[in-house]
Amino acid sequence: MELSLFNILNILGTVAFAISGALAAMDRRLDIFGIFIIGFVTAIGGGTLRDTLIGSTPVGWMENTVFVYLIGGVILLTIIFRNKINYLKRSLFLFDTIGLGIFTIIGVEIGIRNELDPIISVALGAMTGTFGGVIRDILCNEIPVIFHKEIYATACIFGGLVFVAMHSLGIDQDLIYITTSIIVIAIRIVVVKYEISLPYFYIKQKN
Repeated sequence: MELSLFNILNILGTVAFAISGALAAMDRRLDIFGIFIIGFVTAIGGGTLRDTLIGSTPVGWMENTVFVYLIGGVILLTIIFRNKINYLKRSLFLFDTIGLGIFTIIGVEIGIRNELDPIISVALGAMTGTFGGVIRDILCNEIPVIFHKEIYATACIFGGLVFVAMHSLGIDQDLIYITTSIIVIAIRIVVVKYEISLPYFYIKQKN
């Protein structure tokens, strides 16, 4: 596999989401099988959905089994060094945020490479960045964070729009990767720190 910045970011995003999934599973006291399952689906869920939607089959991790071994190794190391990772909740948030930022720009880039409409490319980026976390939360019996409380997918969409705009201006591709992934990560950190959220609506219950 060529070690381009795109591939390096793909590896980093996979590692970050695998750790995020493993931490979430251990936080909920799942057994070792459950930890590996949650870690795997968190790391590959968004990319699998993306590849399926654009008709790129077999999906990426099936064609390139390096990612399977990588994810398995990362999960195993996370289990072994679980006590070395301080502040579990903070670590989970950190790795989830890194994976979100990196996978978003990977999804947008793949959409552009397939000559899809810019809006569809942005949507692919958002799905790539968020869907692994959605599966993780569902399997852990939680309402996915994308649907409540925090600005999550919105950060992906904004980063994706910046990516498309910079690409249309002919800016260097590596600079686009770095800039947009940092934007998504920064937005996620800021909205969580300052507890910024989208408005929500509910139906009042009659007495």
